[in-house]
Amino acid sequence: MPLLRIMHKEIHTMHKLNRKLLTYFLAFSLALSNVMFSANVAAYEVATQEPTGGTMLADAFMVRPFMLVGTILGAATFIVTLPFSLLGGNVGEAGKTLFVEPAAYTFVRPLGEL
Repeated sequence: MPLLRIMHKEIHTMHKLNRKLLTYFLAFSLALSNVMFSANVAAYEVATQEPTGGTMLADAFMVRPFMLVGTILGAATFIVTLPFSLLGGNVGEAGKTLFVEPAAYTFVRPLGEL
């Protein structure tokens, strides 16, 4: 009987931790989406100005890491869907959209130009 109580407590603790972790993850995602949206709005407003230090920092530590992950996921998706692209005859378009464009946005553009 004590073993069941201990197991019940552990399960309850795990559920609480999972809920807490999910809450933190959702809050972090919401904050990042707000930053990304603000960065896009700022890019439209300040298209002709030189990037500021804050914009460069946001680009270097928030946008580029996510774009690197997006580039990797795009490459993996391209490889997985390659047989279907070959059958459909759109390998070049799929490669450009899934890999080349994210890679160029991650590695080619100047720092701070969002």
